[in-house]
Amino acid sequence: MLSTLHHPPRRLSRFFPANNKPRHFHTKPVLSSSQPVTDQSPSSTSPPESQILSIHHSLLSREVTATQLAETYLSRLKLAEPQLKSFIHVSNNVLKEAQSIDDKIKRNENVGPLAGVLVGVKDNICTVDMPSTAGSRVLENYRPPFDATAVKKVKEFDGIVVGKTNLDEFGMGSTTESSSFQVTANPWDISRVPGGSSGGSAAAVSARQCVVSLGSDTGGSVRQPASFCGVVGLKPTYGRVSRYGLIAYASSLDVIGCFGSSVADTGILLSAISGHDRLDATSSKQEVPDFTSQLISASLLESKPLKGLKVGVIRETLENRVDSGVKSTVLGAVSHLEELGCTLSEVSLPSFSLGLPAYYILASSESSSNLSRYDGVRYGNQAAAEDLNALYGDSRAKGFGSEVKMRILMGTYALSAGYYDAYYKRAQQVRTLIQKSFKTALDENDILISPAAPSAAYKIGEKKNDPLAMYSGDIMTVNVNLAGLPALVLPCGFVEGGPVGLPVGLQMIGAAFDEGKLLKVGHIFEQTLQGCRFVPPLIADGIPQ
Repeated sequence: MLSTLHHPPRRLSRFFPANNKPRHFHTKPVLSSSQPVTDQSPSSTSPPESQILSIHHSLLSREVTATQLAETYLSRLKLAEPQLKSFIHVSNNVLKEAQSIDDKIKRNENVGPLAGVLVGVKDNICTVDMPSTAGSRVLENYRPPFDATAVKKVKEFDGIVVGKTNLDEFGMGSTTESSSFQVTANPWDISRVPGGSSGGSAAAVSARQCVVSLGSDTGGSVRQPASFCGVVGLKPTYGRVSRYGLIAYASSLDVIGCFGSSVADTGILLSAISGHDRLDATSSKQEVPDFTSQLISASLLESKPLKGLKVGVIRETLENRVDSGVKSTVLGAVSHLEELGCTLSEVSLPSFSLGLPAYYILASSESSSNLSRYDGVRYGNQAAAEDLNALYGDSRAKGFGSEVKMRILMGTYALSAGYYDAYYKRAQQVRTLIQKSFKTALDENDILISPAAPSAAYKIGEKKNDPLAMYSGDIMTVNVNLAGLPALVLPCGFVEGGPVGLPVGLQMIGAAFDEGKLLKVGHIFEQTLQGCRFVPPLIADGIPQ
């Protein structure tokens, strides 16, 4: 029986057994000589700094040129790419665009806040000057005649699109293994997955192949890779960022999100791409605030900078199916929030476990409709055939991968006569229950927190042949998409695994259009977290050549 009954707050002590103290692992603090001049942090405990602000200051003070920065990042990208395979396509115009910025500065012209910032773009977001394949053979070599609105805004603020990042085909996957072109590796351990479907975007930021990147999030495709790769990932409120130019998977769930190595960088990128767009009927006319205006330097923080903030810990996310190491690390983050002055309580979302099956029914149903356009006639590659039906069938059979075909079949079945009420309609009812339970919880709390994923990054191929195990990894994230809420994931510690440990992400969930509060809390958490520096060994040890 479905229920939205709200349980009274409960004490968190039951989550803290005496012999289960949070564990911390340390990365190597030494940076290689290829580290750009804008990322100099002397100690392993120094809080992450905004690369975007540092680049902007360096350019305006003439300490470095945009061309020099671009060359540094391109060099690192090329060195790391044979191991990581983060990018499907790298732009040929990077140095040309960097030189254009340098020319503006020489003429004392104003430059945008993203001037000189190299931005990776997930390959399901359209770009006019590069292929946009969505990781699928059916769109191989497809070049859109326009930029997505988010990409257009990045360019208007003088950002430089460095290339298109790898993804699970059409965003359908949690590991980036279902890309039709290549498998991306995790910079923390190249034998492990970076998460998905935005694994390329997350890995590129983690390995400092670019400064920030754009991804898309349908059921956790920004937040789960952010957790696996030890970077900051932000899923905005549905409608905050225009979806125009985002190749559709599930239109009622899809959002374009941001990756950065710091909360500040993620907020700056979100400010750049947000806002109403007449080309997207679902984009909101809600005013876009300056998301970074409330971010305070660590040196100016009070002893209890989050005093009075009400934080709800979602009970269902710390009970079953969560690795003990992840649970321990997240509880350590909970303790840190309490030290910062937060008032903590336990919150129950009784319909939480129902979100996963409801999500996969709704997303698959919408995808079966959205992907019907790829028939070999209107879009994409065309198979040779003697009649129209064979043309449709052969083009789709050769163009789509197995994961996409399976989800199309699932969605078509759920929408078919006789099953619509049992599956699709029922899933929509569950979605309503989830929205109501989140609203009730957020009426009583400022933010909600949970792990971003039930485990750290696992081995490449470990779950490829077990789709149910892979799908269950989305349990922490899909409910947020069903509710249309914003969520921020930032690294909070490590678990054992790989050369130096594997990062774990903490998920913060806010009320609709309250990204500013999430960024403020996340920034304070990030600035005060001790003992962890989230620089992967690929960079810390110098990229092997």
